[in-house]
Amino acid sequence: MSCLSFFLVCVDLLTNCHQTNQTWITTLTHSLSLQSQPSHPFHSNPYHLKSITIDSYSMFGQRIGFLKLTADISTSSSSGAFSSNTNNNNNNNQNESKLPGVIFLRGPAVGMLVVLIPDDSNPASASTSASETTLNDDDNEKEAYVVLTVQPRIAAGSLGFVELPAGMLDDESNFAGVAARELEEELGLVIKQDELVCLTDKVAEVKRAREKKEDDGGASMTSTNPQHETLPYAMYPSAGGCDEYIKIFAHEKRVARNTLHEWEGKYGGLRAQGEMITLKLVRLQDLWWEGGMDAKALAAVTMYQQLKRWERSGGGGSGSSDRGKGKI
Repeated sequence: MSCLSFFLVCVDLLTNCHQTNQTWITTLTHSLSLQSQPSHPFHSNPYHLKSITIDSYSMFGQRIGFLKLTADISTSSSSGAFSSNTNNNNNNNQNESKLPGVIFLRGPAVGMLVVLIPDDSNPASASTSASETTLNDDDNEKEAYVVLTVQPRIAAGSLGFVELPAGMLDDESNFAGVAARELEEELGLVIKQDELVCLTDKVAEVKRAREKKEDDGGASMTSTNPQHETLPYAMYPSAGGCDEYIKIFAHEKRVARNTLHEWEGKYGGLRAQGEMITLKLVRLQDLWWEGGMDAKALAAVTMYQQLKRWERSGGGGSGSSDRGKGKI
């Protein structure tokens, strides 16, 4: 099989075996195409995807779930899988620039920040409904609690890793729906999709509002400005070697103070699927160190608290059309 034929077979496998793999290669292809713009930092010596080698895969039932592959992305057309000359001269070698391309594809996921608020703490306003509970100031945040999971994470070498509830999307595209299902499975908490607030989407709204406000009339293309790329706005826990991105949701729930202890040590998860989960209740103000080894928890508490400050300040005059809806 020729190098080109093998490349096409790999692309076909990537685009058909799993929805997330199609997203990855489509996103990468688009990002590479942006190098054609004269203002792109790599325009004068662009990178090209020359080959993809699938090293291994894992099956999820009847479909391929995880993929490990190596992508050859380099600038010199005289090297890599398509080279017809194995004795490249020194000049060609000096001009070549190759990007790290060992990749683990596992797809997107969701993380859920569940905030329990004692029902005798002060609400933001008298008109706030039970499903729209908010905390009116930093002092009241000290009254709030967060539900974490403690479970084996063999990849980390742990039998008791503390983290936010989370779940993979698999072949689904409804992030909120998966988040709601995972909350029921892991915490036993039944929440409607429209009662969940996507923190990452809210932060993306703030980012767009700030960029619009600060726009000087001309968007510039820089190596640190991904505005022309099509990456989903989310938290990427290991972008150097994995395609996984995580949308983080939040839900605030008022509960009787004398029932808070019932969450501590409660069993959760689907035991038949190896989910050996025990629940842990921590104060919201302690989440940064109680869940400090979990990137989801650190991202969630930062976004949650900063978004509250943003909303309390009036959104910086953003004029966002979504202000007032889905508040946290």
